[in-house]
Amino acid sequence: MPTANSEGASAPIVAAEIAVTTPAVMNAAVYKGSSVVEVDSVPVPKIGPGEILIRVETCGICHTDLKKIAYNLLPAPRIYGHETAGVVAEVGTGVTRYSPGDRVIVFHHIPCGSCFYCRRKLYAQCPVYKKVGVTAGYEPAGGGFAQYVRAMDWIVERGVEKIPHGVSFDQACFVEPVNTILKGVKQVDPQDGDVVAILGQGPIGLIFTMIVARSGARIIATDTMPGRRELACKFGAEEAFDPRKGNLEKAAFRMTDGRGADIVIVAASAPGIVEQAVACSRPGARILLFAQTSHQERIEVSGAAICMEERTLCGAYSASVDLQRESAELVFSGALPVERLISHRYPLRRIHEGIERALHPADGSLKIVVQPQR
Repeated sequence: MPTANSEGASAPIVAAEIAVTTPAVMNAAVYKGSSVVEVDSVPVPKIGPGEILIRVETCGICHTDLKKIAYNLLPAPRIYGHETAGVVAEVGTGVTRYSPGDRVIVFHHIPCGSCFYCRRKLYAQCPVYKKVGVTAGYEPAGGGFAQYVRAMDWIVERGVEKIPHGVSFDQACFVEPVNTILKGVKQVDPQDGDVVAILGQGPIGLIFTMIVARSGARIIATDTMPGRRELACKFGAEEAFDPRKGNLEKAAFRMTDGRGADIVIVAASAPGIVEQAVACSRPGARILLFAQTSHQERIEVSGAAICMEERTLCGAYSASVDLQRESAELVFSGALPVERLISHRYPLRRIHEGIERALHPADGSLKIVVQPQR
């Protein structure tokens, strides 16, 4: 179970102001291809008009970046990391909303707001959204696994939030993932009294549990690790099961007079997990796929279970600019106890250990963050 100072951890940084001086070079974890990441010395990014340079204090390790590294999904070299919190080090000409010393989080994707997809609020499909606007060098890829990142002008305009006094960088780095999860929750729209099954209780699944619990829904959680099931119950799940033991369907039918879960959220990726979601849900249920982000992944379900039984199978991916302020408030206010999910904190020079632990989690391992200034 996560503690304040687990292996590789140090106390979270909360300082209201940090003196900022910008060097010419910095350390960065560079993806080299063939699943290799090396910590190199690289130039600190130069900023232009309308841009800001951010000194990175904390960056969460996200499984979307891990997949890109492990499966070599994008050409090297790149510097990944996008759950970024830090301090403004420099501002470009024309920037008036931010000043050196401001504590901020930054979103690496912001949509244009006017294209076909933006008009339909499908922001993750917007061509501008797909163009990453935060970089530590090379092809823009988020850059948070480095000591400094450059936020481009369209990101500065709409994709930066100031961190309030007293909120740690470790806590603040959750704003982006909370946004993505909040987007998914709003899509399936749980109501008071609904029975919601949340499959997978890693950091993402546990945040789903925290947010869904606020709706008054009754939650069934599954995970293979006992510590995660225990946390799920602390964060709002009524029951939590090991999915390998076949208790999920029984619980879903018992809690719904034999109908099945009203909503199922698939917050993990494993063989057979989508089929399990269908099996534990009722006719007319809403099933959200959240972790199925690889084009190599295939699912197989009964066509009749979707068509004749009128289930809705949907997906949610990445953040929504419409939810940016709401997600920031949920994190900054402490309404979601997200910092309790951090099990390990690593300096940048030990990012290999963090990546390995995130790829192969054990019970007691949850959210892993990198602190590049250590």
